[in-house]
Amino acid sequence: MNLNLKDPKECTFDAVSLGEIMLRLDPGEGRIRTARQFRAWEGGGEYNVVRGLRKCFGLKTAVITSFADNEVGHLIEDFIMQGGVDTSLINWKKTDGIGRLCRNGLNFTERGFGIRGAVGCSDRANTAISQATPEDFDFDYIFGELGVRWLHTGGIYAAISEQTCETVIAAIKAAKKYGTVVSYDLNYRPSMWSAIGGQAKAQEVNKEVAKYVDVMIGNEEDFTACLGFQVEGNDADLKTLNIDGYKKMINEAAKTYPNFKVVATTLRTVKTATVNDWKAICWADGEIYRSNSYDGLEIMDRVGGGDSFASGLIYGLISTQDPQQAVNYGAAHGALAMTTPGDTSMATKKEVEAIMGGAGARVKR
Repeated sequence: MNLNLKDPKECTFDAVSLGEIMLRLDPGEGRIRTARQFRAWEGGGEYNVVRGLRKCFGLKTAVITSFADNEVGHLIEDFIMQGGVDTSLINWKKTDGIGRLCRNGLNFTERGFGIRGAVGCSDRANTAISQATPEDFDFDYIFGELGVRWLHTGGIYAAISEQTCETVIAAIKAAKKYGTVVSYDLNYRPSMWSAIGGQAKAQEVNKEVAKYVDVMIGNEEDFTACLGFQVEGNDADLKTLNIDGYKKMINEAAKTYPNFKVVATTLRTVKTATVNDWKAICWADGEIYRSNSYDGLEIMDRVGGGDSFASGLIYGLISTQDPQQAVNYGAAHGALAMTTPGDTSMATKKEVEAIMGGAGARVKR
C-alpha cells in the first residue's frame, strides 16, 4: 500500500479538517432535561480527528471552519487553541445580536449510564459553517501554497445544508489537485439529510465525494445508505457483521472507486451504555486486517470514540503505512478516548501504544 504522502518539509500542516465545530454543553452525571449547570467543551466529528492528531500524536494540524463573530464563537476558538490546533484558517462571519444572519452551533449531550443510553440534542440550524462557500476559504492557498499532507472531512458536515454539499466537494477536489491525501467518514445520519433531500441526496453527494477519497471510513450501513453497496446475508447488526461479506462489498466498491486505498470501520457491541465490546477492521489491497479486541470496555463518555479511532488510524497510516498497525492504533485510541469525558481524546501516544501492547489498568506510580 502506498498513499503517496507529501514530504512533511514541503507542508505547513500534517492534517487539516473541514467541518462544523460546536459548543458542547454537558450535564455530567445528570440529565439535559433537569440540569441546572453544564460543563462546556468543544466538539465536532471532523474537528475531533485533527484535535486527536495534534494533542495525542503530536502532528501539526489546523481546522477549516466558520464561526459567527461573537463571544460564543471566540469561546469555541479558545477551546481549539487549548487543544493546540491552528485557528488561522477559520472564517469569521458577521452576525447580528440574535443570530438571524448566522449563529454558532450548540450540542447538548448526556452520557448515559447502564440501561439508560446516551442522549444528544443538537441546536445547529443557520450556523456560520452551514452558509460557508468555497469562496470563503482559499483552497488553492491552503493546499497549494501552505501545503497539507492530509485532509479529513465527512458526511456529517456534508449533510448540514445544500451549501456544505458544494463546499465539501470543492475542498476535496482542491486537495487532490495538490496531492493531499483525503479521508472521509461517511457517518450517515438520516435525520440530518432529511431536510435537504434525504437518502437520495446523500447518495448523490457521497457518490461524487467518493471519487476523490483515499481512505474511506464507514460500516456496511453507511456504504448501503450513502453509496448503494450491500453486504449479502447480513442482518445490519454490527455485532453479527459478516466479515467475509463486508470484504466482498468493499472489493466491489473498490472496483467502482479504484482510488480507495483503505476502508475502515469500528465494530461495537452495546451491552449497556457503560459496557461495550469494541474493535475495528481495516481493508487494504483486497485484504481485511482486524484490530485487537477490547471486550467489556467500560465507558465514561462514548461520544467521539469513532473520531478518535479515525485519528489513530490516520496517525498509523501516516507514520507506518501499515494497515495492521494503523487499525490497532485506531482501536486503542478510540477505546481510551471513551474512558474520559468530552468529545475529544485526553490520551497520550505513550498510553495508546501501551494499550496496543496489552497493558492493563493497574495503577501507575
